Amino acid sequence: MEDTYFILDASAFIGGFKPKNSLNFTVSEITEEIKDIRSKIIFNEAIDEAKLFIREPDSESVKNLELAISSSGDSLRLSPPDKKLLSLAIDFKSSGKNVKVITDDYSMQNVLKILNISYESVLTEGIKGVYNWKKTCEGCKKEFPDSYEFDDCEVCGSKIFKRRIKTKNK
Repeated sequence: MEDTYFILDASAFIGGFKPKNSLNFTVSEITEEIKDIRSKIIFNEAIDEAKLFIREPDSESVKNLELAISSSGDSLRLSPPDKKLLSLAIDFKSSGKNVKVITDDYSMQNVLKILNISYESVLTEGIKGVYNWKKTCEGCKKEFPDSYEFDDCEVCGSKIFKRRIKTKNK
């Protein structure tokens, strides 16, 4: 049986996930997201016991991720650490490794489903389907590209929100 490499989001530690072997990886920014004592203890023990390693994704994987999320609208909902974790998962997958991402973040799960990378939730049930996101005016319903930088509609002045759109295939 092929070894599974785990990519761990902060929610893995918050949910009590304890690495069992040395095939666990995360990115440096996750340390800033872990705030409670219990999670910090799990994280630090895993580092001290050489069961968790901090690794940064390569630039090619970051580009591949940006291409993948540009059409789904998930770039609107992912934080920089989320993007780095997803890029790291792409790194491992593209090098032929069996990868599983441990996260309760629904936006990350959405992208992982699109990328066909396995994931597991710790505290939540996980997503049921794949969704895209679109910036939309709540007044006139005009849709805007992800790159639209303003919070208000240029047409009617109403607030812009992120609307969820279910995809058909996944």
